[in-house]
Amino acid sequence: MTDATKTRAVRPWWVAVVSGMASYIDAVAIVTFGTAMVLYQGVIGLSPSEIGLASGGLTFGIAVGAMVGGRLGDRFGRRPIFIATMMIIVASAAALAVADSFMPIMACALLLGFATGADLPVSLASISEAATDANRGKLIGFSQVLWSAGFIVGSFLTAGIANLGRLGAQILFIHIAVVALLVLLGRFTIPESAAWTQARNERRQGIKTVRADHVALLDLVRGSYRVPFLALLGFYALTNLAANTGGQFGSYLLVNVGGVDLQTAALIGLPLIPLGIFAAIWFMKIADSPKRFNYFVIGAVCWVIAQLVYAVFGISLITAVVSSLFGLIGTTFAFEPIMKVWTQEQFPALLRSTAQGTIIAVARLLAAVLAIFTPLLMQLSANVFYLFLAIVIAAGCGIAWYAFRTRDQHSKIDIEAQAEIAVDERAATA
Repeated sequence: MTDATKTRAVRPWWVAVVSGMASYIDAVAIVTFGTAMVLYQGVIGLSPSEIGLASGGLTFGIAVGAMVGGRLGDRFGRRPIFIATMMIIVASAAALAVADSFMPIMACALLLGFATGADLPVSLASISEAATDANRGKLIGFSQVLWSAGFIVGSFLTAGIANLGRLGAQILFIHIAVVALLVLLGRFTIPESAAWTQARNERRQGIKTVRADHVALLDLVRGSYRVPFLALLGFYALTNLAANTGGQFGSYLLVNVGGVDLQTAALIGLPLIPLGIFAAIWFMKIADSPKRFNYFVIGAVCWVIAQLVYAVFGISLITAVVSSLFGLIGTTFAFEPIMKVWTQEQFPALLRSTAQGTIIAVARLLAAVLAIFTPLLMQLSANVFYLFLAIVIAAGCGIAWYAFRTRDQHSKIDIEAQAEIAVDERAATA
């Protein structure tokens, strides 16, 4: 039995849970950081510009970390990177809990963002390489369930500690540190990915295989990898503009444009929480079947409709509910979950986390740039802005449809496994 076969046989669900907690921490950090900064504002005198810089530092750190961590994970292995990143998350979150001035907060925000971003692509690669063909999509989709869990826990935590001042902010950061510490302990039980180890050994020994021959960054934009890489880059970067806008400015839009009070705007999202979990579980159900591309098409149409509801009928409580329901279908089946599955399947072992990290990094950086101008664009014309988002989503999903209508069931992991069998057979007869 080869090393890769052994790894796939060793508790893939355990790998999915422990590695997938990167998505949980990503969600909790994003949801709670802004609230923590507001709580620190009155205690240590942070200015609005300093709060903005610290929040921007977290986002920027995630983007840079995703690109750097993905590359390091392909160069040096999954295990050392996802252990190191979790150590940094524990340390930076703990430091944020005791920080008492802007400079240490800024430095720790950058570190927390960097480590969180660096962990994401390596963790996803670990999950996909521990899985089998029968459950790979399901296990990768489970990371989205964990992201939803992080969003829910973060939302309830911020609601519960809103009046606790500095102690409330400390609770938020200690929660991140404790969870990361538990995840770190769990990760010590996970061995290095056998698929990555096999690819590295083949390359060192000069064995010509798909996974061992493609390691350079330029390989992502040439040959058979160019189309899926550029398609995933365009698909996720464009669709993430709308997703990030909804997450960051949904309440702002309802209050300042729709005339809805803040409490009502906040309550709109509560019924969507169980629906979102159900939808994520449904994606897991179909993620490994040929039906998933049909679901992608349905999701793409629904997501465009979600933006057009605002563009055509304006901003109100009713349109917010209708748009949110359509948007839930869209983000479940034509956004990040399917992007993760496609990315893991389309690239060889020594480029897999590099591709994933680059795609995440570019998307988050572009979203951060749009966020700077979003309040102004909404003020000029919210209807036109959402028409723009509808066009952007249609373009992004159109790119993915064109590239993956014939590639959806194509998997480099399958090709690697077949090559591995051939190598074993040659070794056995030598």
